[in-house]
Amino acid sequence: MGKQYKVIFQPSGRRGEVEEGKTLLDAAQHLGVDIEAVCGGKKVCGKCKVRIEEGYFEKDNLDSKMSNLSPITEDETKHIKPEDGPGIRLACSAQLHGDVKIFVPERSRAGKQIVRKAAKELTIKLEPAVRKYAIELQKPTLHDLSVGDSERVIAFLEEKYGLKNLSMDYLVIKHLQDILRKGEWNITASIWMDREIIKVEPGLVESSYGIAVDVGTTTVVGYLCDLATGKVVSTESMMNPQVPYGEDVMSRITYAMTNQDGLERMQKTIIDGLNELMEKASAGLAVNGSGGAGSIVDMTIVFNTAMHHIFLGFNPEYIGRSPFVPAVQRSVDIKARDLGLRINPGSYVHVLPIEAGFVGADNVGVLIAEEPYNQDEKVLIIDIGTNGELLLGNRERVCSTSCATGPAFEGAQIKFGMRAAPGAIEKIKIDPEAKECTYKVIGKEEWAGAHQKFGTKGLCGSGIIDAVAEMFKAGIIDKSGKFVSGLATPRARTGADGKPEYVIAWADETSIGTDVTVTQGDVRALQLAKGALYAGAKLMMKKMGIEKLDRVVLAGAFGSYIDKEAALTLGMFPDCPIDKVYAVGNAAGDGSRMALLNRGKRTEADERARWVEFVEIAVEPEFEREFMQAMHIPHMKDRFPGLKAMMEEKKVPVAIKG
Repeated sequence: MGKQYKVIFQPSGRRGEVEEGKTLLDAAQHLGVDIEAVCGGKKVCGKCKVRIEEGYFEKDNLDSKMSNLSPITEDETKHIKPEDGPGIRLACSAQLHGDVKIFVPERSRAGKQIVRKAAKELTIKLEPAVRKYAIELQKPTLHDLSVGDSERVIAFLEEKYGLKNLSMDYLVIKHLQDILRKGEWNITASIWMDREIIKVEPGLVESSYGIAVDVGTTTVVGYLCDLATGKVVSTESMMNPQVPYGEDVMSRITYAMTNQDGLERMQKTIIDGLNELMEKASAGLAVNGSGGAGSIVDMTIVFNTAMHHIFLGFNPEYIGRSPFVPAVQRSVDIKARDLGLRINPGSYVHVLPIEAGFVGADNVGVLIAEEPYNQDEKVLIIDIGTNGELLLGNRERVCSTSCATGPAFEGAQIKFGMRAAPGAIEKIKIDPEAKECTYKVIGKEEWAGAHQKFGTKGLCGSGIIDAVAEMFKAGIIDKSGKFVSGLATPRARTGADGKPEYVIAWADETSIGTDVTVTQGDVRALQLAKGALYAGAKLMMKKMGIEKLDRVVLAGAFGSYIDKEAALTLGMFPDCPIDKVYAVGNAAGDGSRMALLNRGKRTEADERARWVEFVEIAVEPEFEREFMQAMHIPHMKDRFPGLKAMMEEKKVPVAIKG
């Protein structure tokens, strides 16, 4: 075997060592990354375009550059166009001669990523920040020479609707005369917060649209809403295009600090991505003869603090180091055109407030969606993702904190980990007696049988959680997470690296030609992630004098797809009756939608973001001890009476403290 180089594919997160001289298409196939190659690698279709990310990526210890590939060929230059942007190569032609990080654009992906953030029904009073008003003016005469068109419009709005002290956006003034005459002096004005005219259209236009956006570290989703009815018109999602710059927030902060144009590049990347997402979401609109994102008159957005700062172009360095002070905590209203967002140019983007250095607007979205401050029960709300955020309390008091769980829950940094996409194992069952395994793959209805071809490629986040929980219940790993030796099953074996592993899918069941396994390193990565969540919840409970939880709410798209029994078995959160553990979907996105549809929720968000008590668990004296104890499955010392009862009822032969 020749020299091996490190290759990382984004946004799938797949990585591994690939032999020198192999093409990037060979590397993708070897690592289970689906890239369009309809010509079979004959260099004639041009469908396998990928982007080489250049720079030093500290967390990956990888120096990626174009010169680590073979020189560009004539076959490639025929297909690569200026509009493709910089760093583009054909995967079937570029050969490997060094370490590289590669981004596969959406158009080049054969197995599309699945972003599970569907909108749910909301019950909320409809009071949007932007409202439309019909204006009927008399055609001016020579007697009206002392009054301009804009003054006449403002006077009409005050007289008929009682709207006082209105201002008018510059671009509205610029185009007002043409629009008035096109509409034969009948126009429709969109007014923001009863203060500013942000758009005028000829004639009577009743339709009005806004978009609520949730920018996650890994995924982005936008909900296009009809502001007249509150209904979701369309939902669009995408992988966060910033993923190539780092899979977690600290990696992106580091990228901004260590690359001169790092912040500018990441900001442009997310703005371009949002423009693309909004164009797709609004493609079916037809408002007054025009459509597209220009029909969107209002926008709300939530994200964690790192994504917040990068989106706004603020230096994220200071939230990445003690004392983690953000540039601004309150909500912000910014003209869309100032950010380069291609909605109605006079409109504002409402950025929800953040709570603290590492508890962002997304957690405020969860807060105003779930409203623990209006409840009597002691509830723990966990927004599980690359960065875990927790809320704990009731109407008397609510605390929040943030845990650096890392990307293990997203399937990254797991040997056969991958994002949720066709071919990813999402559910697993292991027979505790025979130690045999069956699993379910995204894109297939039935469960896999042994040596049955299923096109399996790897494990997504819910799959790795199921796998480790099932391995524990089956006695394949012990409470400390270590593999049990001497098991009479070929699935539990020693890997090529001399360390134990468990085979989930045999090579002949996969599309990557190799066994898909869970390694000791994978188990440890999951223990670190779940240990951080548990320690955060436990320290908040201690601080608030709470001994027992009444409810546990799993928020976020990922929280909706993990098995709650598996999560409790692992000890991702303190013991709670299983029927009191439930998922609420993308609560951060729900909060963003609520702020879009009800301007009072914006005020509520600002007030409650300041009312919630932030707990910096990393500096708590007990954190290290709590974290180490929480590494055990489900915990080194804490009792789990609810889990014990459930295990006994199911006759699962594992010892759980009750």
